[in-house]
Amino acid sequence: MATEVRKNAALERFELTADGAPAGYIEYQDTGDERGLVHTEIYPRFEGRGLANVLIQATMDASRAEGFSVLPLCPVALHFVNTHPEYISLVPQRSRALFGLPQ
Repeated sequence: MATEVRKNAALERFELTADGAPAGYIEYQDTGDERGLVHTEIYPRFEGRGLANVLIQATMDASRAEGFSVLPLCPVALHFVNTHPEYISLVPQRSRALFGLPQ
């Protein structure tokens, strides 16, 4: 399955397509140098294929490239960070305890 993630700044979200069809999105809110990830949605016909991980990883990588730290407010995004420790460094140290992440 070919996937693509694009930032839609007008709607404050990253959008995922799978084989050219809309498959989901993650909404964000930028404040200063922090990007809050507030809601992840994978459309029902695409669930169970690991696409949330594809979407969140691309969002985290783009956030890093844009110079943002990340606040995983969405439970799906928080689970991703918990299971991909290489992304914990994107969460500000002062906020990690709030999310139950290692310091």
